[in-house]
Amino acid sequence: MDFFAFLAPIEWVVAWIMYLCHQGLVFLGFSDGPGPAWVLSIVGLVIIIRILLIPLFFKQIKASRGMQMLQPEMQAIQKKYKGKTDPASREAMSRETMDLYRKHGTNPFASCMPILLQSPIFFALFRVLNGLVPISNGTDDPIGPINSAVASDIESSSVFGAQLSDVFLRTDDLQTKIVIAVLIVAMCATTFFTQRQLTMKNMPKAALEGPMASTQKMMLYVFPFIFAVSGVNFPVGVLVYWTTTNLWSMGQQFYTIRRMPAPGSEAEQLLKERQARKRAAKGIVEDATPVIEQPRGQRQQPKRKDRQKPAPRPIGTTPPSVEDAPVEDVPEVADGSGTNDGAKGSPASGASKPAPKKKKQK
Repeated sequence: MDFFAFLAPIEWVVAWIMYLCHQGLVFLGFSDGPGPAWVLSIVGLVIIIRILLIPLFFKQIKASRGMQMLQPEMQAIQKKYKGKTDPASREAMSRETMDLYRKHGTNPFASCMPILLQSPIFFALFRVLNGLVPISNGTDDPIGPINSAVASDIESSSVFGAQLSDVFLRTDDLQTKIVIAVLIVAMCATTFFTQRQLTMKNMPKAALEGPMASTQKMMLYVFPFIFAVSGVNFPVGVLVYWTTTNLWSMGQQFYTIRRMPAPGSEAEQLLKERQARKRAAKGIVEDATPVIEQPRGQRQQPKRKDRQKPAPRPIGTTPPSVEDAPVEDVPEVADGSGTNDGAKGSPASGASKPAPKKKKQK
């Protein structure tokens, strides 16, 4: 029983895309039969598949940014339940984590969707290229338009002397081994730089810390190692496919990160610097942001003293007259009559005071 029998419809689609790309290249002037047209048909397969996956790519970017932005809240949840291993705490932590994912509209699996959707295509192409020899010999049934004659042409097509169906562990030719080794290194290098560009340059500083960031950094080195070990079992055509799709991913991510960087990331700072240089080159002077001076200190306001209110007068009494009001002492003036008039309205003293003696003039 074939475990990968469910890939048969995808193999049929892959075979037709490769065949139609080859026919288009022949129409443009490439030679029919074995040659570079079949190698470029694999590149055409990558381009068509990646164009169909563009909507999912933007969802991946959105999901990745959502995961970056929720890192501070995720760390707060992890800190809240740190050291708690009882089932109730674990359940509460899982519930709060899922609520956090729903709040930001993302989840860890959304950022892996393009890779997961490409995996069946990858394995289908692997099976198509791996079955070229049995199909060309007539021992296996054709796959779509790839019959024995077409399979023989594809198998005979080569990349720098290495045929598309050659595998590193199944060939003794030194030149073929060198070409395959170079393709494996290219596949691993493009995988590494693609992941590094996405995780390091397009992440805010808050997202570069914590368990999630440590896992991403670890995967940054784990994936190339996995491809390096498994690449010796891949046909040359599969290596061409994976290297080409990595180059497409690098270019697509570079454009997206350059135009729409994640908030707070290094790419956003570089974008602002480029925009400032362009405005300066056009002579556009940015308005200075008004600086609001903060008060140095609040002056202590004096407290108002409550004045003593006059006592209420009894009903039926007349208000005090001006004459009864106390007056200040006024200097006494002698008028020669022996009386002191004082200030107007002052009460009479009843006895006159002697006038001061005048000094004799010399």
